Amino acid sequence: MLDLGINAAIVLGAITFALTKVLTVDQDYWHGWTIFEILRYMPQHNWSAYEEALKANPLLVKMMISGIVYSLGDWIAQCYEGKPIFEFDRARMFRSGLIGFTLQGSLSHYYYNFCEVTDTMNASTFLHQSVFPYKDWWAVPVKAAFDQTVWSGLWNTIYFVALGFLRWESPSTIFRELKSTFFPMLTAGWKLWPFAHIITYGVVPIEHRLLWVDCVELIWVTILSTYSNEKSEARTLDDSSTTDTRDNSR
Repeated sequence: MLDLGINAAIVLGAITFALTKVLTVDQDYWHGWTIFEILRYMPQHNWSAYEEALKANPLLVKMMISGIVYSLGDWIAQCYEGKPIFEFDRARMFRSGLIGFTLQGSLSHYYYNFCEVTDTMNASTFLHQSVFPYKDWWAVPVKAAFDQTVWSGLWNTIYFVALGFLRWESPSTIFRELKSTFFPMLTAGWKLWPFAHIITYGVVPIEHRLLWVDCVELIWVTILSTYSNEKSEARTLDDSSTTDTRDNSR
């Protein structure tokens, strides 16, 4: 009952905070405004506030977005697995959110910059060297293909390894699970991401790519989290069954 109350407080508190921030973006200018005017300008001014924050501290903003998305994705995954909405595993959701915040947001920020040519890039700086110094139409599918082979394989590996260490699993266990899931997860991504990345690399400006990707990522994180935790739970059940068998044989 206590866990249920804590989980409910977390969810309702997060929703209340988010809605308050969105609805009161113009509260300093509300004097004399009608409800219609408040609602009319709210989307535009929230977007402007986001862009200002992005310009002021792009890395932190992207890390926060990814942390939120990975937490939400894991929560959705747990609900999809059959858990009631307020009976989720907080530790599991925290692990996923932590990986999103510390790793996915930061690495993706540099990766998307690494894939592009911009006017502000310094050719003498390694991080500002572009992998694809082309802006022709054919560069879009090439970038999507690179993303869904090299980058996707690298990120899936980082995700599974980091999640394994956060669950205090041994390196041998992590490697065994990664080996069995690497190609299935890589090919599973091909059903979703190539289509999304045509928009990512062909339409969305570089500064907003992670936001777009994170919106799509809600679906992908749900798949990733479900897949990873199913493997972990199956291994735990196998270990328990093995232990019981040994105990009964004594």
